Amino acid sequence: MINKIMQDAINDQINKELYSSYLYLSMAAYFEGRNLSGFAHWMRMQEAEEREHAMKLYDFVLERGGKVLLKAIDAPKTEWTSTLEVAEEVAAHEAKVTASIYALYETALKEKDYPAQIMLQWFISEQVEEEKNAAEIVANLKLIEKGGTAVFALDHQLGKRGK
Repeated sequence: MINKIMQDAINDQINKELYSSYLYLSMAAYFEGRNLSGFAHWMRMQEAEEREHAMKLYDFVLERGGKVLLKAIDAPKTEWTSTLEVAEEVAAHEAKVTASIYALYETALKEKDYPAQIMLQWFISEQVEEEKNAAEIVANLKLIEKGGTAVFALDHQLGKRGK
């Protein structure tokens, strides 16, 4: 049985994952509005992953006999000044999510919740990949920022992303 402290902490993380999903969907809409379908595709894939993360936590709470308590999701930003600004915001947001996962893991350690510690190892590994991918896109955009045609090439590359 999951204790109340862990249940509440995981419910907070579910909200954060759902916000991430919502934010990335907003970014996808931003890109769609600028005819950058590859970037939009990448953001939709990111959105789906974040929703999947929320559901993984959701299922974990239920499997442990806890109660999922969904909270309001804040409205995400809808406008950015550039593709680079969006990518930098993704990178910053992923770093924030990583810090949140680490804090959740610390709670699991403090509460001696061994099943949560094991489950959260997956999230810790996942965040390494998320931060790496975001940092690579930022670095690539900075390299090609001066030439618009290169953005189209990167857009095409991002559009080929699979699950």
